[in-house]
Amino acid sequence: MMKGGEYERVLRYLDEDGDGKVSACELRNRIGMMGGEVGLREAEMVIAALDSDGDGFLCLEDLVKMMEGVEEEEKVKDLREAFDLYDRERCGFITPKALKRMLNKLGESKSMDQCRAMISRFDLNGDGMLSFEEFRVMMN
Repeated sequence: MMKGGEYERVLRYLDEDGDGKVSACELRNRIGMMGGEVGLREAEMVIAALDSDGDGFLCLEDLVKMMEGVEEEEKVKDLREAFDLYDRERCGFITPKALKRMLNKLGESKSMDQCRAMISRFDLNGDGMLSFEEFRVMMN
């Protein structure tokens, strides 16, 4: 996760004219300098989607929201991949049997009762299995 000073550094990099805001033109130019390719219209659409005060520019607050949103998406993607390692049958749940199997692969032997107990701590709806949302709660 980025710290406040890092966000400010990114803003300063994107803000070519030093006015504290990033225009669509500045965004397009800087992405181009990093090897990306974005048209002016696309850059304008990005600005419009993220611009919190409607002035047509990105400010520090907009940049922070955008970067934290990207980080959250990456975290959810990583959690989904981890969840899928347990959900080998692709049923959408981690069962005690699936948990036991994965723990055995990781070198940690647990009984079925121990696996049921582990699941029950985070099983919010009491169905004896972990859904992806319950898994997310457990991992946070």
